[in-house]
Parts: sequence; structure tokens; C-alpha cells
Amino acid sequence: MIYDVVIAGAGPVGLFLACELRLANLSVLVLEQAEDPSSPLKRLPFGMRGLSVPTLEAFHRRGLLDAVVAAQRASDPSGGKTETSAHWMQQPRRPAGHFAGIQFYFDKVDTSQWPYRLPSPVGTTMLVAMETLEQTLAARASAMGVEIKRGLGVEDLDTSDDDVTVSAGGKTFRARWLVGCDGGRSTVRKAGGFAFVGTAPELTGYSVDVEMADPDIIRPGRHYTPTGMYTYARPGTIAMVDFDGGAFHRSQPVTREHVQAVLRHITGTDVTLTALKLATTWTDRAYQATTYRKGRVLLAGDAAHTHSPLGGQGLNLGLGDAMNLGWKLAATIRGDAPADLLDSYDRERHPVGAQILDWSRAQIALMRPTQSTRALETIIRDLIDTRDGATYFAERVWGVSLRYDLGSGHPLVGRSVPDFELIDGTKIGTLLRTGKGLLLDFDNHSPLQALADGWHDRITYVARDAKDRLGLSAVLMRPDGMVAWASEGTPDRDEVAQTLSRWLGRGSA
Repeated sequence: MIYDVVIAGAGPVGLFLACELRLANLSVLVLEQAEDPSSPLKRLPFGMRGLSVPTLEAFHRRGLLDAVVAAQRASDPSGGKTETSAHWMQQPRRPAGHFAGIQFYFDKVDTSQWPYRLPSPVGTTMLVAMETLEQTLAARASAMGVEIKRGLGVEDLDTSDDDVTVSAGGKTFRARWLVGCDGGRSTVRKAGGFAFVGTAPELTGYSVDVEMADPDIIRPGRHYTPTGMYTYARPGTIAMVDFDGGAFHRSQPVTREHVQAVLRHITGTDVTLTALKLATTWTDRAYQATTYRKGRVLLAGDAAHTHSPLGGQGLNLGLGDAMNLGWKLAATIRGDAPADLLDSYDRERHPVGAQILDWSRAQIALMRPTQSTRALETIIRDLIDTRDGATYFAERVWGVSLRYDLGSGHPLVGRSVPDFELIDGTKIGTLLRTGKGLLLDFDNHSPLQALADGWHDRITYVARDAKDRLGLSAVLMRPDGMVAWASEGTPDRDEVAQTLSRWLGRGSA
């Protein structure tokens, strides 16, 4: 059998991409190295991840958000109160996020600076355990007909002009395309000959669950010290960074004695650990593939870019890759895509990845244990507590500022479509669940309706007014919900036709 697509990696990125491809009825095989997807590191507290606005919008537009919310509530031992009980929530002002541990607050964020956003059911962020997210996506993928094989990690690959042969667990599989979603140490990336460049690590980060002889010997919360940084939540959850150039990460076993020594070094106390229950290390190594595509092999998620976990940007970045790639790869396989559609995946997502890597590097720079860094931190704290400062950081952390360069046109072009509410109560997010594009015609222009008929298999045409149309007369959305064209006046039929051809291929009109 020749699959349309083989995906290496059954993490959230690979599973979400598989769901996107199945919307187009493609045959999809997911190969995962781990036999058992469960892991203590995917559960609370270390498995907690924050989903940003683009991710929440993507899940909402595919009908996944309610399932993720329900699964998280069902799996949370606190009964859904994990977020409000976290140490950073126990303060008089409501924190909205942080940059290198420096918090900004909702009462300072000026949402009026975002004129093309409307009230939405997705909010600005959501906390979810990695295990819960994977289970929800795996259930959706299986229900859609995705084939998932566990205990079969990709070992090698061979490409031709027509297909890709994948070796995994002593077996071979053939596909028209291969997508590597197999993490920062991606076998697909290495076997495919992708260049991976970036900056070396400055630190080893530790996330540990310990028992202490005296749990009160160190202060709860996040603290910078002359030798590093640590965050402590009682009774024994600790995250800390040691600026050792990343020397300890994966170089030797993480023992109680070693963690105790590092904790003493960072905190400057004689803390004694009586037990080490769970531990993992990480670094701030920031690398990115120079291209996300080589022939019939593509990369997404950590296989394409890796950086420190600070700020929780990596998961969202990878899921954004999947949302961008899925419909483009599907159209290419169907044969109705414009010639350069698949190349736009790299053009649009590579700059977003590079920006996130720099965002991560900037946070590391603010954590260095030097006097000059602490002076810079004081300035950033003052700036982030201003209205403009908090709004800027919210744009970046929440993902509100995401915009692809799709050429000239209306200021909304390249941005996520606002969640318009039509006069009958329909929300735009629910109209994108088929994976088609959407032409929203507020004034029912007959030339647009006639034009849309030629692309009826690839777009949904809706002629209906909205409760707040933001001054627009019509909007064209790509299948991923990004605005490809918008008009405030009488639509130019030829302009709309050219935009449709650019993104969806040639129609019958």
C-alpha cells in the first residue's frame, strides 16, 4: 500500500496534522517510536502547557476545543481549578503572562489597540496537560480514520521523484509524502539531510519533584539569584536554571545528590533533599532548519525548530505549523493546488519560527546572573507595567500579533479572521470545520455568488450580514482561517478571482 502521507511522531503536532489531512480524505499513517504514549512528565505539574490564541482558534475552527476543555476538566484532580490555584494566581492582580518570569497583568492590556479582533469563545489562553491534549487528538485522529502505529520509530528514508520509502522497526512503508514531526532530535530531519543551525546552550534547566527535610527553607515563587534562577511551589515542585553552558543536560543520570548540589548553588541555602521523585533536564539550545521542505519530505514542530521551553511557545508554534501545512499539502496531493502553494508553507512559517527563537533567546538574556542583566531587568519591569508595554507583550505571548505577509491589500489580510457573529447567531469559527475556505459576503453581491460557484468544492459561500462587520463588505478566508482578501466597498470580481486562484487553484468559473 502507498499512503498519501506518512507522519513521523504521534505528539500533538503530528496528530493534529493527521486530522487536517483526513479532512481531505487522504490516507494517513502515523509512526510513533514510543509504545506507550503515557509519561509522568506529560502530567501535572510538569506536563502543563499554555495554549495561545492561534492554537485555541485553530481547535475551535475544527470543532476540537470543546473536547480538549472537557478532557482537561475530567483529568484534573483539582476539579478544573488548577489554573486558579497556581502560585502565580495567588495575587491581587490577575496575571496575563510573563516574559522571562516578569509578569504583565490584564488590567494593563489595552485590547482597543487590536481593531480587527472581536469577542470570541476561545479567550486568550488555556492551560492543558500534555497527556490530555495528546489523548484528545489521538482519539479524534483515530475516529477520522488515521492509522497510528506505536513502537515503530522512523530509522531511515529513501526518496524519489514520486514517493518516499520509510524504514521503521524493521518494516518499510511507502508514501507520496513524509512529514517529520518527531521532535528536536528528529530522525527525519537528519536522514533527510536538512541543515539545522542556531545558537548553543548557555544553561541546563531542571524540572524536579522532590521531598525536602525542611520545605520552608526556600521561598515559594520565582526568584533570581547571583548564580541562577529558581521557581518553587510547595510541597516540592522546583524549576531552576544553572548557567553551565548546558553541560549537564543528557550527559549523565540526574541523581538526588546532584539536584541537591545544584539547588544549594542556585538558592544559596543548605537545603537537604530526602527524595527525588521525578526529574528532567532541558537547555536553551535554539536551532532551526534552514528550510522546512526538501522534495517530498517536510518538517513541522520541534523537528523544524527547537528552543527553551520558557513561555510555552514551542507547542503552539508546532500546532501552527500543522494548521498551515495541512490544507496546503492536501491540495497538492489532490492536484488542485497552485504551483507554489506548498512552498508558501516555508515562506510563512519559517519567519514565525525565527521570531520565536529570538523571543526565547531574549528571555535567556534577561535571566543571566550578572549585575548588568539585573539592571536591564529593572528597566523591562518598568516598561512591562505600562499600558503600551503590557499590550505589546500580550500581543506576542498570546499570539495576537501573528500576521503572514500575503501582499498588499486591506490591513486585515494575513491575519486571523475575526470571529464574526452573523445575524442568525452563527459564529464564523463553526463555518470552517469542513477544512474549506470561506467567502463571507455581508451585502450579498451577485457577482461574488456566481464566482464562488466555480470553487464550490473548495470554498463555502455565505451571504449574510453580521452583528458587527467591522466596516467590511466581504471577506475571503483560506482554509486555515487566515484572511486572504477583504473589502470595505464594492468588491472587485477580478481581484477576488485572482485571490482565489492564488490560494485555491483554478476554479471552473
